[in-house]
Amino acid sequence: MTTYVALLRGINVGGKKRVPMQTLRELLAGMGCEAVRTHLNSGNAVFTHTGADEGTLAARLEEAIERELGFSVTCLVREAGEIRRVVDANPFAGQEVDPSRFVVTFLAGPADPATVADLDPAAYAPEAFALGEREVYLHCANGIRDSRLAKVLTERRLGTAGTGRNWNTVTRLADMAGE
Repeated sequence: MTTYVALLRGINVGGKKRVPMQTLRELLAGMGCEAVRTHLNSGNAVFTHTGADEGTLAARLEEAIERELGFSVTCLVREAGEIRRVVDANPFAGQEVDPSRFVVTFLAGPADPATVADLDPAAYAPEAFALGEREVYLHCANGIRDSRLAKVLTERRLGTAGTGRNWNTVTRLADMAGE
């Protein structure tokens, strides 16, 4: 059994794309997932599964949501060890960073340094970002809503789909996946 974390993008925001967490748990269970738990109401699930990879599980979950709820949702799935790696690789470790203003955007594909090569980090201070393997770490010192970097580090620029979680959620998911 492998432990996974599912991250759904853009659900339960502003009354659109409603996915009750009970429904998410049922959909995952219907896919053969076990020990399914959700965190918050924003599309985070931890589960175990045998015999499938991240991409297959994400595609099957997207299909199940489309079939059962009638709308499309981008789903990313990561193995538990990958979530722990993201936490352990925190480029802002040791710095005073408010975890509610620190976001990790999980990407569907690899983070390509060429997509951000033209960005001058000093022009965005006190905000900061760092690319990981399949994630972007973003410190929004003045909050995500007013973040200039968040407006620049878009899927269009990065060339792949993504979904963000604040640091509190990322560390909680890592803990849940390790339990």
